[in-house]
Amino acid sequence: MSIYEAKQALACGCELGEGPQWHAASGRLYWCDILSGRLHWLAPESGEHGHTDFGYCISLAAQMADGDVLVVGETALERFDPASGRREHLFDFEADNPITRSNDGRIDRHGSLWLSSMGKAAEAGAGSLYRLHLGELVKLRTGLTIPNALCFSPQADCAYFADTAFGIVYRWALDSEGWPQGEPAPWADFSEKDGNPDGAVIDREGAMWLALWGAGKVVRLAGDASIIDEISLPTAQPSCPAFGGEHLDRLYITTAREGMDTTQREREPMAGDLFMLELKIPGLVEPPLRLS
Repeated sequence: MSIYEAKQALACGCELGEGPQWHAASGRLYWCDILSGRLHWLAPESGEHGHTDFGYCISLAAQMADGDVLVVGETALERFDPASGRREHLFDFEADNPITRSNDGRIDRHGSLWLSSMGKAAEAGAGSLYRLHLGELVKLRTGLTIPNALCFSPQADCAYFADTAFGIVYRWALDSEGWPQGEPAPWADFSEKDGNPDGAVIDREGAMWLALWGAGKVVRLAGDASIIDEISLPTAQPSCPAFGGEHLDRLYITTAREGMDTTQREREPMAGDLFMLELKIPGLVEPPLRLS
């Protein structure tokens, strides 16, 4: 097993950094500070970076074919034009449920967006899992507490997700159109290990890079869920990885300082920042979101 160390890519100080997404057309990485409702971006080649405040919790900015992004928020899915700042409401998202907010999300191999909700105070069983397919938002599963780790096999024959609260990563068989079949099966059990499974992404060899919240590391899992590589970070709460860069050979990792007391924040001054590691094994191209 190889052990790597991630380096700081940007000092952004997110309370709860999440949802990194590489947008190849613009050469930008987008990610969210969920609790502040702030959408961040970084253009690694130039070093330029910025942010937009949305005024409510947001967790993901999915790329669209026309250059806009779909921002996933606690009550709505919005189209956002990064160039002009124009926002357009597209869909309600649990707008009638005041206790929940959006959480993890990722575009599947068919150009459909899988996304999740959870209780704002991580209320047990308050979360759900959805698929936005060709403009229709379909609920796939309820009764989850902290749904995370949404990602997909290279062959598009299975999806993965975790319930962070219970430490289990599940694998779910998919049909030829990307719809889940049967019941998800437990695949990786971290309930008795250091750290809880958070965000995840799949590389070109089909291995999963999984952030372990509380453990200060991202692990690479083989097909049998064994740990084959590890990335250490100088802060305890990595939240989600994503491949980026021209060749998708950089792994960006968001982190959080949510829940840290003053002592821990002083001990981990880079908590909430964005980190990066260059890897030999690249990620997979994620298609833009298709709404029709």
